[in-house]
Amino acid sequence: MPDPTATGATAPQPAVLASVQVNRATQDLIVLHVSGELDTTSAQELSGPLQTHLTEGVRTVVVDLGGVRFLGSAGLEALVIGHQRATELGSAFIVVASSRAALRPIEATGLNAVFTILGSVDEAVEQHGKADQA
Repeated sequence: MPDPTATGATAPQPAVLASVQVNRATQDLIVLHVSGELDTTSAQELSGPLQTHLTEGVRTVVVDLGGVRFLGSAGLEALVIGHQRATELGSAFIVVASSRAALRPIEATGLNAVFTILGSVDEAVEQHGKADQA
């Protein structure tokens, strides 16, 4: 049977399960808006931007899970690694989660005792601003 790609056809691409939009709110504040499903096939969509954007000089990183429909163990691992990196850099790591899809796995694993969890990006930005004044 001939190779379908040899005729110029392209192989089907897997569906994108998760996406991350990165906003640099200020020079030292990064907000990552996550949507979709974070599982073993898509956790890199979060861990990649965390690794790229969580650098020296970033005082606060906010991970907004408001658009997440499913948060699996690989997604939780990406959050833990991001938190560890932020701690190494002396940066604040804030998770915005208010939906059951995001909160339930975080609470079930006890990570709510590790992460700073807020209900909105506005709250996280306000907390970042208060740290500026301190």
